[in-house]
Amino acid sequence: MITVEEFEKVDVRTGTVIDVKPNKKSRNPAYALSIDFGEKLGVKKSSAQITALYAPEDLIGKQVICCVNLAPMHIGSVKSEVRILGTDSAKGVVLLAPTETVKNGDRVF
Repeated sequence: MITVEEFEKVDVRTGTVIDVKPNKKSRNPAYALSIDFGEKLGVKKSSAQITALYAPEDLIGKQVICCVNLAPMHIGSVKSEVRILGTDSAKGVVLLAPTETVKNGDRVF
C-alpha cells in the first residue's frame, strides 16, 4: 500500500496526440508519438507499444492520459519523456482517455 502523499507525487495529465511514426528501432512494435500538453508543459515525446489496436491515423487528435513526471528513458531511437496509460487487455493495450474533451495539460486525480 502507498500513502495518499505518495500517490499525489504522480503527475498524470491529459494530452492530444499530434504526430505518430513507427519506432523502427524498438525491440517490439511501437509508435513514436508527439503529445501536446498545452502551454505549461508543451509537446512531449513518448514511445508506446500500442500497434495491435491502433493505426497511426486513428491516434492523431486523440486525447490520452499520461504520467508526465517519470524520468525519461530511451526506447529504440526515441527519448520517451512521458508514459501513456492503458490497460493490458487480452486484445492488447487499450488506451485510457477522457470521455469528454478536456484542456490539454489538465491534471488527472
